[in-house]
Amino acid sequence: MKKNTFSMIDENGNEIIYDVLFTFENDETKKSYIVYTDNTKDEKGNTQVYASIYDPEDPQSKLEAITTDQEWKVIETILETLQEEIKNKKESNGQ
Repeated sequence: MKKNTFSMIDENGNEIIYDVLFTFENDETKKSYIVYTDNTKDEKGNTQVYASIYDPEDPQSKLEAITTDQEWKVIETILETLQEEIKNKKESNGQ
């Protein structure tokens, strides 16, 4: 299975490869969002996850910053739900 990835150049000119975790459109904001990771860990050992606004119709779409608390709350809720589902699946599989 091929991973859905994209790359960006960081402030030091290095190419960073990101894995797309998921995308979704929010009916309330009428915007499309992309949630992605570079698979690095934070100081607590959690995988770093990022989110941006993007245009799914434009393959050259620039990622835009999410600026409202409302938009962040939607993304956080989705991430929390997914984490809970993964945790429950592991527990039901005896892991």
